[in-house]
Amino acid sequence: MNAMIDDVAALLGRGMVDNPLHQVVYGTVEAAAARAHARLMRVLVASPRLHVDVVEHDGTLVGVAASAPPGRCRPSSGTRLRLLAAAAREGPRVAAGLVAWTGEWARHDPAEPHVHLGPVSVDRHLRGRGIGGVLLARHARSLDASRAVGYLETDRPEAVGFYRRFGYDVVGESDVLGVRCWFMRRAGG
Repeated sequence: MNAMIDDVAALLGRGMVDNPLHQVVYGTVEAAAARAHARLMRVLVASPRLHVDVVEHDGTLVGVAASAPPGRCRPSSGTRLRLLAAAAREGPRVAAGLVAWTGEWARHDPAEPHVHLGPVSVDRHLRGRGIGGVLLARHARSLDASRAVGYLETDRPEAVGFYRRFGYDVVGESDVLGVRCWFMRRAGG
């Protein structure tokens, strides 16, 4: 299981390195930013609160979507402490950015029970090949089967249209550390 966690975290690190908030918080040196984000994602995806769905091609992990069931989208106290410790190891600038970012996103979490989607990533060199669509189609089927409300955040303008194709609608917007973010909800079945 640890190998899978390491692979998922590495993919999230390198696949999200060009996200606008990641560049503000981690910087624009891609290798360093990818490693820093992967270290934090390793802590997050190890949480038993998350369901992690993956797509593999020829035995290689190429896409990942994590989600938390209703009532479980906020990390546990232990996971929060491990995330804070991991953020602190990245230095005060990164830690402060992560705290501001996640705090602002958390303020937008809906009060209603929901399945919280994220993080989601596809290896950058494989974007546009339908891998994200496979992950989101699975996610949408799961939401429909359980009649659950879906919720997510994104800082990628092009992702807004992608998520809309799977039934998500923008329910809010906010600037976070100077980056426009969208908060999206998918009605329950």
